[in-house]
Amino acid sequence: MAYVIIGNGVAGVSAAESIRQLDRDGRIVMIGDETEIPYCRPMISLVLEGAIPADRLTMRADNFYETMGIEPVLGRRVDAIDVAQKTVRVGGDTEIPYTKLLIASGADPRPITADGLNLKNIFFMRTQAQVRDMLQVLPDARRALVLGGGLVGFKAAYGLLRRGLNVTMLIRSGYPLSMQADETAGGIILQELRRKGLDVKVGTEAVAFGGNGAVREAHLFDGDRTPCDMVVIGKGVLPALSFVPRERIEIDLGIVIDRHMRTSAEDVYAAGDVAEGVDVARKTRWVNAIWPEAVTQGRLAGINMAGRPVSGEGSLGRNVIRIFDLDILTGGVVTPPDNDGYDVFQTFDGSRNTYRKLVFQGDRLVGVVLVNDIEQGGVFLSVMSSKTPVTASREGLLSRKFNYKQLLK
Repeated sequence: MAYVIIGNGVAGVSAAESIRQLDRDGRIVMIGDETEIPYCRPMISLVLEGAIPADRLTMRADNFYETMGIEPVLGRRVDAIDVAQKTVRVGGDTEIPYTKLLIASGADPRPITADGLNLKNIFFMRTQAQVRDMLQVLPDARRALVLGGGLVGFKAAYGLLRRGLNVTMLIRSGYPLSMQADETAGGIILQELRRKGLDVKVGTEAVAFGGNGAVREAHLFDGDRTPCDMVVIGKGVLPALSFVPRERIEIDLGIVIDRHMRTSAEDVYAAGDVAEGVDVARKTRWVNAIWPEAVTQGRLAGINMAGRPVSGEGSLGRNVIRIFDLDILTGGVVTPPDNDGYDVFQTFDGSRNTYRKLVFQGDRLVGVVLVNDIEQGGVFLSVMSSKTPVTASREGLLSRKFNYKQLLK
């Protein structure tokens, strides 16, 4: 058996380990466009802010490939997949045959359209190498501009602020974390960011950059200009799909998978940020590009590739993050559409700066937003993941003193 895994992130690593547990002799080839030993990508922002050294990022030992019997092909991107011939092409002319193929290529930063992107000191923040490049220019940087108000944008802004830079954030939507939080939580977060010294401009974006060789200013769409000597683009990510034959493998936003991680092509699987499967809260297909789901999907893919049929129940989008003095937990459908069978219950305590919101569809909890007092959040997420019916009083569940047994009454 010849297994080929495209991607050496956590989904690919989890798949390889699951395969090796069931198949001690099969050939495993792992292709990665980075040269580093597998590392924890969500932690690269901690390197930027100086909280940890880069060597703390690794999630496997230096001899990982050797001990697992994996043939690594690193620092190279896949050019194409031939599902008829069952080959993967790398480097223009190298053909790697497979019996089973896993696409775990992750996601690439969402590009932006703006003039002057060729200037120096304009960065994405997706890889360890990109953070290394950012650290090299920090000693001469004074003003940083961060594009985007999502998780990557906030982590970049926080890290640069900790490094002593003046930081401006440009957020196209009306509030930060608009993909993870609702408007009320977003407003609380916005106030906190500004209170801690971030210059946050909402409802705007950069259309061009100016400078002589290196960036010195950003031109905004409303005609304003913002001085900067460093720019971080954190506008989200898109599944890395450039090499995938769309006429042979079904793609929506990501690669469409079933509960066994199988794609529409025979013997081809997908997992992690590139995969689009059933979302248990939304009850439709969704790309949940988060670390825990990449681990779960990678394991499921590896087990199925090795010949043991195991199905998953779907994924659940959720995030837990600390933003200065705020603890935020969100999951599922946080901003439900109007008149579509959803019931929303929420409460805000201004004196304690806490906010709680629960979204129900029938007897199922399908969404949660907690700002501070998030200790009970894991219970809510578990109830959503398990699709457990909830018959308790909705208003009672808004109390920070509720007993988890109330959920099952």
